[in-house]
Parts: sequence; C-alpha cells; structure tokens
Amino acid sequence: MDVKMSRRALIRGLAAGTVVPFAASGCATNPVTGRSQLMLVSEGQLAQLSASAWSDVKAETPVSNDRALNNQLTRVGGRISTAANRTNEKWEYAVFDTDDKNAFVMPGGKVGFYRGIMEFSENDDQIAAIMGHETGHVSARHAAERYSQQMAAGAGMGLASVALSQSDSKYNGEIAAILGLGVQFGILLPFSRKHELEADKIGVDYMHKAGYDVHQSVRLWERMAAESGGSRQPELLSTHPSPETRVRVLDAYIRSKGYG
Repeated sequence: MDVKMSRRALIRGLAAGTVVPFAASGCATNPVTGRSQLMLVSEGQLAQLSASAWSDVKAETPVSNDRALNNQLTRVGGRISTAANRTNEKWEYAVFDTDDKNAFVMPGGKVGFYRGIMEFSENDDQIAAIMGHETGHVSARHAAERYSQQMAAGAGMGLASVALSQSDSKYNGEIAAILGLGVQFGILLPFSRKHELEADKIGVDYMHKAGYDVHQSVRLWERMAAESGGSRQPELLSTHPSPETRVRVLDAYIRSKGYG
C-alpha cells in the first residue's frame, strides 16, 4: 500500500471521526441501547478494575455516617436497580462526606454519592434521576466503550505517526498536532457527550419504571443550569453536554415517551 495515500487517509478519516481501528473485530450489540458498540475490554476485566477503584475511593475519601442520607441512597438505589433488572449484583452504597456535587455507579454495583449532591437534591425523585443516569452508564456499558474508543484512537494515532515519520514533509509536526485535535474534538469529546445524553434517557426509563416523577430529572438540570451560570466552559470543549442541552433533550424525550 502506498505510504502517502495511507497518511492522507488516516488524517482525513481520524480527524473526521470515521476511522476506528479494530471496529470490525471488537463490536457487540448492547441489549439496552440496541446499538453496536466497540468493545476491546471484557466485563470481567472492567469489574476487576471497578473493585480496585472502589477500594481506593473509600480509602482516600471520608465516608459519611449520616443515617438519613445513607438510608435515602439505599432506598432509592434499590428501586432503581430493580427497575434496571440488575438485582443479581451485590450492590454497595456509600455517601462520601464532601461538598462535591457528583455521583457514580461502577460496574458490579458500587454506588458512590457525595454529600454535596445529596443535599443539593430536593427529593427522592431527583436522587433517582442521578441514580438512574449513573446506572444507565453501566447498563449501556459506556465505561468499556469509552475505554475501547480511546484504545482505538490511540492505535490510530500511532499508525498515523508511523506514516508521518516516513514522509519528508516539513509540516509533519503541524499535521500531527491537527490530527490530535481532530481525534479529541471529532471523536472523544462528542462520544462522551453522546454517552451522557444516552444515560439521561435510560435513567428516565428507570425512573418511570420505578414509579418516580420523571419530570424531576428536568427540574434537577434546570437547577444545575441556574447554579453554574456562565462559569462553565463551552460545550464544544467539554466532555458533558450543557445543562440547557440536557433540559431540552430530557424534556423532548419524556414527551415522546408519554411519561406522565
């Protein structure tokens, strides 16, 4: 194969987000989302990584003994895990005693909510919106897909570097830099934003099935938007959609599903 043609194809394809190495050999259809995903890591490997990360987080972050907050998280988490058909997992919950407005659910049923997000939420329904969203990430296998996508992008960059090294162009450095930006802004960041919106929708489905008020998910993000104001970076440069985008997409999705 001609090296110059390979270099051009890699630059065009990776920058446009159309070249994904290993795509043919590592794809699987997700039963929750119904779409094909690039999978270069197994669920067993991911569970091992999650267990190790969970131990690290608990060792490094103070855990709250507030009985009301812990009971609330366990109560809501139980209903959402049932709605997600994941009751076969050994769920473990922890409220971390910091002001951070953050939460996570790891593969294997490890649930961490920070006191800041628990106190920011006005009711169980908003906790359920967050829990549903985070559980949606797990059901959709976003962590494995994201990891696989980064592996593929890294491999593609490596191939492009080899091709560039065989060219005598004086612009190789500039081309490599542009290629890196193309991968970052053309593949990885939009891919992450897509995951966030997909998890929002799955979370709303879980909320509805569990009997929670799905409109509280919209209310939650309206409040997030009001609090963040103009202090956040542009959506183009962020791994997450803007709160305004999430409000708009969630509201449209709830209407399309006919959730009362």
